[in-house]
Order: sequence, then structure tokens, then C-alpha cells
Amino acid sequence: MRTIRVETSAATILLTEAPEPKVRDRQSGEIAKDAVSGEALMTIGVVYIEEGESSLIKVTVPESGVSEGLTLGAPVSLPGLVARPWESVFNGQQRHGIAFRAAAVTPAAFPAAVGASA
Repeated sequence: MRTIRVETSAATILLTEAPEPKVRDRQSGEIAKDAVSGEALMTIGVVYIEEGESSLIKVTVPESGVSEGLTLGAPVSLPGLVARPWESVFNGQQRHGIAFRAAAVTPAAFPAAVGASA
């Protein structure tokens, strides 16, 4: 499936769930690894706010891309954010969705308020 680059410059992204290892197999507890580098993958939860609309999304990030100093509720940056549509059949049920992946998650600043004066 095609990977779609997500433009985040006009968005506010807030961390809602701390980074946790991404589990590949829930029965064995196996941690997901990047197919190319073999690096462990992490999952974070964020609220993505743009043009007055918000969405809660999960984003996969390589373990080395998780920065120190992340705080729940604080703004973050997701360089290299991409979306990838997916579909599968599980127990005879057709499922589909969008998977999000970023190169890193780093602390960011709140954008200046519209109409704010210095």
C-alpha cells in the first residue's frame, strides 16, 4: 500500500499516552521490530488538532527516536510523519484502518495564540 506524507506544520500535536513498546504478538509478548533496521518499535498516543478538528491517533516510532523530556499533555513534534492505509481479514472479518509512523517524537512548543500580542 502507498505511504502518504502528513504535513504537520499547521497542526498542534499533544502527547496523550507515554511511549510503550509495540507488541507484535500478544500471546507471546514479542516486541515489534523495524523490518529494515531490526530496531524495537514504540507506540505513543497523541491528539492531532488542525483547523478546529481533533483526532486521537496512535503513532509508531523507533525506540531511538523517542526523545527525553516528553510530558503527557505537552505539545510534541513528529518529524517524518506518514500514514499508511491497511486492510486484513481476521477470523473471517474484513478490517481496515490507517497506520501512522514517525521518525521521532520530540518536545515542541505551544503555537502562539491567534490575535495574541507581545
